[in-house]
Amino acid sequence: MEILKITSGKKKYLELLLLADEQESMIDRYLERGDMFVLDDCGVKAECVVTREGEGVYELKNIAVVPEFQRRGYGRMLVDYVAGCYPDCKKLFAGTGDCPPSLSFYKSCGFSVSHRVKNFFVDNYDHEIYDCGIRLVDMVYLMRKC
Repeated sequence: MEILKITSGKKKYLELLLLADEQESMIDRYLERGDMFVLDDCGVKAECVVTREGEGVYELKNIAVVPEFQRRGYGRMLVDYVAGCYPDCKKLFAGTGDCPPSLSFYKSCGFSVSHRVKNFFVDNYDHEIYDCGIRLVDMVYLMRKC
C-alpha cells in the first residue's frame, strides 16, 4: 500500500471525487488549489483533497473510498496520513452533510463538531443533495487538532 500525492491530471480521478461531492462545478472550486492524495493498494482505493485555508488551518474538502472497499480502514489511513503532511497544521476541518454514518466516520478519526453553515447545500448546488436518504441543507463542519 502507498499514498501518492497527485500534482497533475487530478481530473483522472473525477469518478471517485464525485462520490464525495456530486457536482463537478463544486469540485472545480477547490481541486486545483488543493493537494490531492490517492491511496493505492493493488489499485486505487481512496482519494482526498486538502486545501490550506489560513495559517495553520487546512480543510479536507473531499474524501472518498471506492464503495466495495469501504469500512476497511482506507479512509482513516488517508485522514491520518494527510494530517501529518502539514507540519504547520494546527486545525484540520472537514465539512459534511447531516448524515449519521459520515459524522460517525469523522468522529472516529478524531474530529468533533465545530460549527454549521446554514443552507450550504441549498445555496451552492444546482439540485437537491441527498445522503443516507436525508436531504442535505446545512454543512456540518468538524475539526481535528493536528
